[in-house]
Amino acid sequence: MDDLAPPPTTAAPTTAAIAENLTRVRDRIAIAAAAAGRQPTDITLVAVSKTKPAEAVRAALAAGQRIFGENRVQEAAGKFPGLRSDYPDLKLHLIGGLQTNKARDAVRLAEVIETLDRPRLADAIAAAIEKEGRTPTLLIEVNVGNEGQKSGIPRADADGFINDCKSRFGAALAGLMCVPPLDEDPRPHFTWLADRAARHGLPVVSMGMSADFDIAIACGATWVRVGSAIFGSR
Repeated sequence: MDDLAPPPTTAAPTTAAIAENLTRVRDRIAIAAAAAGRQPTDITLVAVSKTKPAEAVRAALAAGQRIFGENRVQEAAGKFPGLRSDYPDLKLHLIGGLQTNKARDAVRLAEVIETLDRPRLADAIAAAIEKEGRTPTLLIEVNVGNEGQKSGIPRADADGFINDCKSRFGAALAGLMCVPPLDEDPRPHFTWLADRAARHGLPVVSMGMSADFDIAIACGATWVRVGSAIFGSR
């Protein structure tokens, strides 16, 4: 996705419903972690608030959530600066495909960019880091299903790109991210990503959304990106 035409924000559940939804999601994370022989604290919940109004984010913040994911730089820029004054420990992850001409805005705004997926974007992010004097945490997005319509470095190119980015960004490159094909069993894709991250010594594996984050945790996810189970459908 790009930043050319942000969609209108949509209504979200009430403050109480968002808090209840967060509790249910956290409980599911704990159950999935225990089933996998892991601790719930091993899993970071990224609440995906794209297309939702600032009031919905504020409700989640009031319920203790601090980490949020947004697809579009422009939408995030209009929503999050006003929230940071009340919640300075808020952390923003950009999880949508990023245009090179938005790299500087992304570096300025976000704590984490999860969708580094091509050399030209690496160039743009490196230049933005130099200009802004600020280095966000970076994840490489891998197109695990090799789907033509999706962002992400192809599987065949992943190892070389990971090595290049490790050399270039050092410890700022923390892990890998993926969105598996909708019509396939996600397990082989999740397992591949977790294995690839381990091979490269990268601690973060961002995978799993509302429909499959339990499976992702079983396969080694350390971050899960959950939107509709918290904020309702878009």
